[in-house]
Amino acid sequence: MDTGPEDGNASLPSLSRQFSSKEINMDLTMCGLLIERAEELAHLYREHGNWNEVEQVWFEERLSNRSTRGSSRKIYRVLTSRFKNAPSSLPNPRDLPAILNRCETTRDKAQVLEGHSNALDFSNETLTSILDQFEYADGSSFDYADSTTERWCEGFRAVMRKIGVLEDQQSVVGASPSVGEIPLLVSIGYSYKQDEDSWFESPNGYLYLMQPENRWQELFDRAANTDAWEYLELHGELNLRPANEPYSWIETEVDV
Repeated sequence: MDTGPEDGNASLPSLSRQFSSKEINMDLTMCGLLIERAEELAHLYREHGNWNEVEQVWFEERLSNRSTRGSSRKIYRVLTSRFKNAPSSLPNPRDLPAILNRCETTRDKAQVLEGHSNALDFSNETLTSILDQFEYADGSSFDYADSTTERWCEGFRAVMRKIGVLEDQQSVVGASPSVGEIPLLVSIGYSYKQDEDSWFESPNGYLYLMQPENRWQELFDRAANTDAWEYLELHGELNLRPANEPYSWIETEVDV
């Protein structure tokens, strides 16, 4: 069964080279994934149901623990922005506690909050050369100070370490990571909801987890071996489809 594009080159449709100024941020210069704090915010959002109450509780707890309000505000702003601006094809932030609770490792959690058998280069030179190819929608180039770009590169590598692409602080060359069951289900659900018609040819969720095309079939089969996904024969071809809804596997109840 052929699951990839004819030319064998998969790319993320979101990387269209041009972006509006509203789509650009450099928040990786401020903080990485911060898994424990992101999980804490997700629990607070599930408990209180709105971000205003979450903000109040968050800062009250930070001050009681003698954290500085400035650093707490920066972290809160960056993390909540990621939750609020997540595409609708990802699970609702309310469901994150249930999802993260089922993750078996910290790496699984990192892959939710964020395999190409060839080495993956994340050196400053490579990342900067990629950034230089992007531009604003009006055709103007990104204009960030070298120090800001360098901090962004460091933040990007920190994310790659969290999801298992890079091994340690010194590494700049990595490889496709293994993927746990929960990150697999989230990434395949995201891919499906992005484009139900052609997602099978270019599953965006797999690409975001640095999974090479030669591992997609293995990941499809793993998903089909869960209760959440199944192969169906449509028009003489096997197609992978959710057994119910893409995220129906998420537990509706979770301790907070």
